[in-house]
Amino acid sequence: MNRDLTVGKPASVLRRFCLPLFGSVIFQQLYNIADSLVAGKFIGENALAAVGNSYEVTLIFIAFAFGCNMGCSVVVSRLFGAKDYSQVKTAVSTALVMTGGVCLTLMTGGLLLGKALLSKLRTPLELLADSALYLNIYVLGLPFLFFYNVATGIFSALGDSRTPFLFLALSSSANILIDILFVRFFSMGVAGVAWATFLCQGVSCVLAVFTVFRRMRSLPDDKKNTRLFSGPLFRQIIVIAIPSTLQQSFVSVGNLIIQGVINGFGSGVMAGYSAAVKMNNLVITSFTTLANGISNYTAQNIGAGRQERVREGLKAGLKMVWMLCVPFFALYFFMGATFVRFFMDDPTDMALNTGVVFLRILSPFYFVVAAKLAADGVLRGAGLMRPFMTATFTDLILRVALAALLSRTSLGATGIWCAWPIGWTVATGLSLLFYRKAFPK
Repeated sequence: MNRDLTVGKPASVLRRFCLPLFGSVIFQQLYNIADSLVAGKFIGENALAAVGNSYEVTLIFIAFAFGCNMGCSVVVSRLFGAKDYSQVKTAVSTALVMTGGVCLTLMTGGLLLGKALLSKLRTPLELLADSALYLNIYVLGLPFLFFYNVATGIFSALGDSRTPFLFLALSSSANILIDILFVRFFSMGVAGVAWATFLCQGVSCVLAVFTVFRRMRSLPDDKKNTRLFSGPLFRQIIVIAIPSTLQQSFVSVGNLIIQGVINGFGSGVMAGYSAAVKMNNLVITSFTTLANGISNYTAQNIGAGRQERVREGLKAGLKMVWMLCVPFFALYFFMGATFVRFFMDDPTDMALNTGVVFLRILSPFYFVVAAKLAADGVLRGAGLMRPFMTATFTDLILRVALAALLSRTSLGATGIWCAWPIGWTVATGLSLLFYRKAFPK
């Protein structure tokens, strides 16, 4: 169901819109968490480390899919808010064409260069074969990842966050069952984990794209003004998509560099980090998804000429993300060992301690990074990509540089985890400053 985000009390509008988005991200993360959980429980600690190692490379592909999602979503949101339905349809088809080209390019690069990249990350020899196998199967499923992400961006632009939630809930629940079936009963090892994700993402993608086409047909339009591809709309999309992709890509590249530093501490630290970072990514992805909802809200209201609602939207958004921080902080800070053990039957002391320390250092700062991502959502929805990128790169550069530096001190691997809060805090100050300049009282 399409929903107009330009009318109604901002807090209520955002809450109704973002709640299914939060549900969606929980199920989205179940894909990766299930992979790691099944690998660690039914194959072994090395398999968990191999899947976690490959995961850092897959984040590069996810970054491009995210960029396509946001570029399409923000532009379609503006057009939908302005009730220009012919251009909405043209923007959707333009985004799909663009996405196909990006996906084909990345598939080619991933299949040709994936193993070499894993080697550059200092992947231990005993993990390289499984890491490369998982990555190659993942790359084959990139069309599903990309077109599903664009479809969910279109749904969000139309104010519909419920439909993608239903698709994702179904496919991710099936993914857990198929993971266990392939690994435990068919003894497919790491390949079973990867093929389960491939199949379930494929189902959700086909359902989502089919529903998008039906939704487009239901919108009124002037067929004379509806085209398969539009150069001007393509440029509008890439103005948002490229910085969003660069944001996620450089974050992913930064994570790859950090992963390389972590790999130097051995498989125990790698396994502990792999388990804990999945829990951390659940939190950050939740905040990011809610921020994407704030972007859609902002873009629709700007498209409708209702800029005065933007400030109210950010206040409501901050309340939402801070309320979400409370349970995550409490669970991770005080029960970190329990969550790390979810991924391993008999973790080594090194792996368990690594995961617990990581979560205890980062979790108090969730309140800080949540504010950054909410402000970033407004900046992106308003098309203010330069300040958005400045804050993001500041965070990234600080985290990568400090991780490399502090890991060489007596802190060891703990120094790597300390880099996160510093980068988050400085970047949050910048994001809020840019927001106040763009939307003064």
